[in-house]
Amino acid sequence: MTPVPTVSKDSRGISDAVAFLAEAARDFRTTGAIAPSSKRLAGLLTDRLKEEARKPLAILEVGAGTGSVTRALLDLLSPGSCLDVVEANPKFAQRLRHLTRTHPRLNGSMPQVQVHQSYIQDLRTERRYDLIVSGLPFTNFEPEQVDDIMRQYLSLLHPGGTLTYFAYIGTRRLRTLTSRPAQAARHAAVERVLAGYQHAHATGCWSVWGNLPPAKVWQLRAPRTGVADPLVSPRDTAARTQEKAGGRR
Repeated sequence: MTPVPTVSKDSRGISDAVAFLAEAARDFRTTGAIAPSSKRLAGLLTDRLKEEARKPLAILEVGAGTGSVTRALLDLLSPGSCLDVVEANPKFAQRLRHLTRTHPRLNGSMPQVQVHQSYIQDLRTERRYDLIVSGLPFTNFEPEQVDDIMRQYLSLLHPGGTLTYFAYIGTRRLRTLTSRPAQAARHAAVERVLAGYQHAHATGCWSVWGNLPPAKVWQLRAPRTGVADPLVSPRDTAARTQEKAGGRR
């Protein structure tokens, strides 16, 4: 077997940072940051794997970028586990495929790890997951998109499964100061959508000040079997409230 060439962590980190910055300059809306996730951020996003390191788990990573969190997931992947990585950016997806082919734990032959060049909305799968790790830049999207994606995440989880995602700290104030009022209002609406899911499903929240920029990690838990109407979203709740108000007139 041809040995896999080794690459130092420093040179790999520089390469990832350069690739990330180039794509951010080209399309900041879908990249949503200026640097890959830090080790501390990746560690918090993958804590569920550390807690259940010996169990075979089904894992979905969405918005993997250059693979900072993917590497942490691969390092913790137990025998019998499977990992689906979803990344819409074709250059990032190519780097992720190279990562999964050359990662020392995989030896180029681990069929349970797959990279999908796709938007999460277009992913077609019958699989249900124990853990979903999301790196999508939600505050760059429309609130309806965010609601649809969060609803999809919950539907893809096993009952009691975990969703982790992060949001950058201070971006709402920055956008209020630097963007047009419509963009600031859209950003605020996205935060309201996410707050609704946090209120209904959050089990933990941590700040990572050493990330660039600083970030807050959220951990949500899908409802367990027997919970009535588990996939009600904030948008559904608002619509029902309006219906009830209309019925009382």
